[in-house]
Amino acid sequence: MDHPMTTPAERGSMALEAAIIAPALAALVLAVIGFGRITLAHGAIDAAARDAARQASLARDPASARTQAVASAHAALAREGLACIPTVTVNTAAFSAPVGAPATVVARVSCRVDLADLALPGLPGSKHLTSEFTSPIDPYRARGDIR
Repeated sequence: MDHPMTTPAERGSMALEAAIIAPALAALVLAVIGFGRITLAHGAIDAAARDAARQASLARDPASARTQAVASAHAALAREGLACIPTVTVNTAAFSAPVGAPATVVARVSCRVDLADLALPGLPGSKHLTSEFTSPIDPYRARGDIR
């Protein structure tokens, strides 16, 4: 039933307004979901880089530092529920610093996050995210043989 104040020219305008607004509203919702997914993924990659650097800084030699950093990054991403295959690089050059000298280890974690399931025009199919974290090495702890 039409509203008593509706003129014949206004009939159907509500359907037309809904047809125009609905796709724009759906695109906005998908964009919010996409940006939320990117934000959560970046937080997970930050956590993985932080954990990797910390574990590497606790190691006694560069080889075990790399191994522990990679394992820690994989575990952190799995714990955060991020399904990607990370690239983990660890700069262990500071392990050659003499005992007593300040030194740091740097871990970088990169991952490609899939967004293709959103199918929103203008949103990429995937996004490459990278995070880097630096952790200090205790200057007075024993270090392994670094040859």
